[in-house]
Amino acid sequence: MDRPHSNEASSANPLSTIYRYVHKRVSVFLKGGERYTGTLAKVDNYMNLLLEDTIEQSSKKTTKYGRVLIRGNNILLIQLH
Repeated sequence: MDRPHSNEASSANPLSTIYRYVHKRVSVFLKGGERYTGTLAKVDNYMNLLLEDTIEQSSKKTTKYGRVLIRGNNILLIQLH
């Protein structure tokens, strides 16, 4: 039986996809409801992220930060721009 064509993004390893977005803008949604948008500077094998020029959005408040380290176990979703 023929397998349906799989979408390239769905069959890729999530970590290898994240590595391709180093030096690009991403938005990171955390389990606590916060959203961080910045330039992805580094990522490790635990999906810990280092963002530069970061903006935090939570509830009705927006805060600008320079460098932010986000632990991988707090991440709900990463939006790639």
